[in-house]
Amino acid sequence: MIFYTADLHLGYFPILHDTARPFTGVPEMDEALISNWNARVGADDSVYIVGDFSYNGGEAPTQYLSRLNGHLHLIRGNHDTGLNHAERLLDYCDSVTDFLEIDDGGTHILLCHYPILHEKGGYMIHGHIHNQRNHAYEILKTLPRVLNAGVDINFYRPVPLDELVENNRKYYSEEYPELFPVPPRPDRSAPGLMPRKPDFRPLPQRH
Repeated sequence: MIFYTADLHLGYFPILHDTARPFTGVPEMDEALISNWNARVGADDSVYIVGDFSYNGGEAPTQYLSRLNGHLHLIRGNHDTGLNHAERLLDYCDSVTDFLEIDDGGTHILLCHYPILHEKGGYMIHGHIHNQRNHAYEILKTLPRVLNAGVDINFYRPVPLDELVENNRKYYSEEYPELFPVPPRPDRSAPGLMPRKPDFRPLPQRH
């Protein structure tokens, strides 16, 4: 089976505030996300991680990747570049890309961390915007073929395509406030934030 997820931000303290995640701290969040993943994903399943897997502390996040079931495919987000020893990602991921196209059964899928306007056949699957209600949200709710794979609207676990479609339908319908509470505005003064400068290092290569 194929699963999709994004924006886990394992190890990243500011995400607890920015998305109003229901965890008391980073260790509880990390363990819940890993447990939820392994409860759903088997060894033969494939998981497409559509960016921002963990906190960009400078090293490849092998301490998390080594604990996860499935065949992993990382589509890099802004927290997944600029890593020292980035080639170690390929010890645990079958592929590491910035953009990918796949077929999920008979459905064509575009995968990129950053949402891309898409209205025709298949789906575009992204991350990056979390559960914020900003101008991107207002645009994306008019585009039912653009799906947010972020854990904050997918109940903190990887999901197959049919669940992803349904979770996005509910999220953008605004009919389920109990399931998708509105988070606070992100706090840009919080300690531990990534520096606001892009780092577009090349994709890692297998040796």
